[in-house]
Amino acid sequence: MNKLNFLVSLITEDNDYQLEQAASAQAAALKLGCGIEIVYAENDAVQQTQQILRYIQEPAKRPDAIVVEPVGTGMPQVAKAAVTAGIGWVLINTSADYIPQLRQHALVPVFSVVSDHEEIGRIQGQQIATILGEEGCVLLVEGPAVRDVSRLRTKGMMSTKPPRVTVKTLKGDWTQHSGYHAVQSWLALSTSRELNIGLIAGQNDDMAMGARRAFEDIHDTEDRDAWLRLPILGCDGVPKAGQSLVRQGRLTATVVSPPLVGNAIELLCAALKTGAQAEERKVIAPTSFPSLKDLQRVRAMTQGAS
Repeated sequence: MNKLNFLVSLITEDNDYQLEQAASAQAAALKLGCGIEIVYAENDAVQQTQQILRYIQEPAKRPDAIVVEPVGTGMPQVAKAAVTAGIGWVLINTSADYIPQLRQHALVPVFSVVSDHEEIGRIQGQQIATILGEEGCVLLVEGPAVRDVSRLRTKGMMSTKPPRVTVKTLKGDWTQHSGYHAVQSWLALSTSRELNIGLIAGQNDDMAMGARRAFEDIHDTEDRDAWLRLPILGCDGVPKAGQSLVRQGRLTATVVSPPLVGNAIELLCAALKTGAQAEERKVIAPTSFPSLKDLQRVRAMTQGAS
């Protein structure tokens, strides 16, 4: 069998988790002896579609499979074009109704690899309960609504947070820059001081750190210090980013969501070599960092010292 070649299409380079996705892809390709090309869509769904179509439409560029984490929807027409051209299709972190139908007649692997986003949200809700107790107010920086990721993480979080904990939601686009500007604009409103916020939660570590940067830029020292004393939670938990930020005390906790592209490439290689379809949907479980027990211990120590 000739050397396998894969195209990996990711959302943005301006995000630690996306860079970790790329690193997992490169490590898997090196381990398995396959070729890999990684392209970034710069948070632009149209650009992502055009990038992928160029590889499908030019025979000299055609990879054996395309692994894509979509900026927006699951791109059903692009998926169909890829499979028709004999190119495998793998969705990352996105579920799509068209996959079962596409698999029925596909001669190449078609499947998805996803994090359990609702469980990520549930863990974040449990972290909120551990830190705030039965009541309080959370400032939540959500990802864009165009994908299921944000909706599922919010749904999970709302299901496990205490009923008397209220949530004020701001919108970001998964980047630190967007978290910074969402919180900075909100702080400019007179109503921002009326909610008595007790905790900041970002649906990923980058947006959580963007929120922290917005607090660090407050000119009034007393006001700045008051905001920076609040617990800040993130998600994704990349070892050199989110987990490191927790160890440094810049984030209070995160939810570890392992990178998925490396898994996808391993499944692709196995499927292409055996000629059998991989399972339709592979789900990867998240974990709390630190553990909820350790987080509870830290909270107890903090309360005892206050």
